[in-house]
This record gives sequence, C-alpha cells and structure tokens, in this order.
Amino acid sequence: MVSCLLLELRSPNPAPPMITITPSATSEVKRIKELQKLGDETFLRISILGGGCSGMQYAINFDTQFDGLIDTTYDVDGVVLATAKKFDPHFDGTEIDFVDGVTGRGFSIENPNFPKGTGCPGCGHG
Repeated sequence: MVSCLLLELRSPNPAPPMITITPSATSEVKRIKELQKLGDETFLRISILGGGCSGMQYAINFDTQFDGLIDTTYDVDGVVLATAKKFDPHFDGTEIDFVDGVTGRGFSIENPNFPKGTGCPGCGHG
C-alpha cells in the first residue's frame, strides 16, 4: 500500500498590513527626508503606543534600526514603512494623511479597526 503525505506550505511571514498613504503624506515624508538630508536607509516607523476612550495613540518617526525578527518593512507608494510585526493585524486598512489647515499641521492616522472616540469598556463609555 502506498501512502501520501500532503503538506501545506505557508509563508513564515504573513503579508504586511494594508496601509495607504495619501499623496499629501507621501509628499511631506519625502520633503522632510530631503530637508533633513536623510539617506535611503531611513524609513518611516509607525507604532501603537496605547489606547483608551479617545481611541488608539500612535507614533510616527524616522528610523534606521530594523530587526527582521520583530519588524516588518514594506513600500507604500515610494515611502518605506516599518512596524513591529505584532502590530500588523491592527494596521490593516489604516490611512496615513498629512493635513495643513487652520486647525493645525501634521500627520493624521485613520484606523478603521480602532475608530476615534468609541470609548472603552473599562471607563463606562463603550
């Protein structure tokens, strides 16, 4: 009797989260990199700092330190992004924008997985 063993091969690294960067954010990242004379080894890192009643808090900064064991890196419209692999599922569908208006100037992160102001069960606002 002949037996067969069927193996399912899976990628050890799941696909990176789907993050979009608006044209204004892409332009601003490139402008800052050029202005500060940051090299090609510099990328944009996005992190989750925590969350609460007003939604998640994020950090966006330039970085040159990448550890393939704990980080994921990918290219979004010519901007190289990195994040800790543990955050990947939380960033799926996220949009990074840059706004420059009367109320302020800066990067904005819209994450459909954690809408702003949805409350939290611990404080009675959720």
